[in-house]
Amino acid sequence: MTRRQLLSTLALPVTLSGAKPYKPVMAVQGYVWQQALAREKRSVADGVDDVLASFATAGYNTVELTNVFFTPELAPRTLDLLAKHQLNLAITYNGGDMHEAEGAARTIDDTLALAERVKGARITAISFNPNPKKGRVRKTDAELEVQTKAVDDLGRRLRQQSLRLLVHEHAPELAENAREWRHMLHGTNPKHVSICLDVHWVSRGGQDVMTLLQEAGPRIGSLHLRNSRNGVWLEELADGDVDYAPVAAYLQKQGFQGYLVVELAWEAATVHTRDLTENLRRSRLWTERVFHLR
Repeated sequence: MTRRQLLSTLALPVTLSGAKPYKPVMAVQGYVWQQALAREKRSVADGVDDVLASFATAGYNTVELTNVFFTPELAPRTLDLLAKHQLNLAITYNGGDMHEAEGAARTIDDTLALAERVKGARITAISFNPNPKKGRVRKTDAELEVQTKAVDDLGRRLRQQSLRLLVHEHAPELAENAREWRHMLHGTNPKHVSICLDVHWVSRGGQDVMTLLQEAGPRIGSLHLRNSRNGVWLEELADGDVDYAPVAAYLQKQGFQGYLVVELAWEAATVHTRDLTENLRRSRLWTERVFHLR
């Protein structure tokens, strides 16, 4: 190689030298609309058209919906309405008991059946959270072994359908220095199991966001995004208790190509000043700015 050829090679963009380009996909989660419908005393079946219309009006084209939108009775209608509103269903969310063999078998069957019902939408992943024990009693080491093996098995079987399993967490999995979360992370095959890191739950669970983000590293397939002020969830995704700037910087450096999922949620003290569709629109704009999507 001549000196000129060498200098030309060194001048190539990093995306041509092996590093992945930063290409996240923004999506929106339907959970907050489930809360809104419950307040209005309307069922998901009654409100699904309004939910998807709201997402489209707020400027999203990719969505993540929970299993309640895809019951055997409702799934065909939801899929039709997704097409009507020109929305791409990327991820569905499910959960269930996994720490006992019998319950794990039922949950795996239920999750595989859910995947079958939505296969026409060409989803890419299932986001999944193992249930806590009743009363949030601590799971034994033996129960965590059963759970971790069951999660890995579910991931393996979904992979056979070209689907990715994204393990999600709430506060119980983060107790005792993220004991459950780390057990599943380190006890499963990276080929079978990826991670959906719910950033605010990491913070609320007493863990450091950047520590868990870096520990999961390339296994991160999606992040759920929400924020609070003074510990109370906001009506929109905005600046608050969780500093998202280092999260965005890390993902950009790593060439993240997974999903950034806006997941608003309300609690009793959440202050409401505008309608939900407007809050979703403002959340989209904030995410585009903070995560450098424009």
